[in-house]
Amino acid sequence: MNMIAKHTLVAAISAVIGLSASVAQAQTAADRVYVIDSRNEVATSGFGLCWRTGYWTPAAAATDPAGCACDKDLLPAEKCAPKSATVADKAAGVKPAGEKITLSADALFDFDKAVLRPEGKAKLDELAGKVGKIKLEVIIAVGHADRFGSDAYNQKLSEKRAAAVKEYLVSKGVEANRVYTEGKGKKQPVTKADQCKGGKSAKVVACLQPDRRVEIEVIGTK
Repeated sequence: MNMIAKHTLVAAISAVIGLSASVAQAQTAADRVYVIDSRNEVATSGFGLCWRTGYWTPAAAATDPAGCACDKDLLPAEKCAPKSATVADKAAGVKPAGEKITLSADALFDFDKAVLRPEGKAKLDELAGKVGKIKLEVIIAVGHADRFGSDAYNQKLSEKRAAAVKEYLVSKGVEANRVYTEGKGKKQPVTKADQCKGGKSAKVVACLQPDRRVEIEVIGTK
């Protein structure tokens, strides 16, 4: 075997070894909610922000080893604060409190739409006013849809509605990195299986109104 062939074989073997290491690394990081690079460190953007995986949620970030380093402002204070500070906060009775409200999607949007109506903006103005009076930790907006339409269509619609809520709250001064959005499509209806029977009539659409909603949870301290 000549020298060129030997070098080619060595390079090929090295590439296979490197690929295997990358795969092993990916498997090791499978339960992480931040992207882990080949150095087993969290990958960051040019602005120093941690890259999140599709499994990221505030709750999952709280259990990730890099959660406090990446998203300290979104996690409960006692999770990332030094132990002495946590004790002091408890002594002072200061801890994040959550308030969950459910807004009818029909009050925020026209039927089958994701563009906020004037009445919807007014409701979010009230919410933004309340948020401005607290030390905000995080806002979680979750969109839901009724059973009409495909799973894929309703999933997209619920995501767009939650995103529209976030965009409007940000326009009112809420920090974008404090608003987390999620769409549940038609997977979590409020109505029961034996309710709202029948095809797509005005009566059934009206009956399914509770399923078309956006749940907004605000967590912060006063």
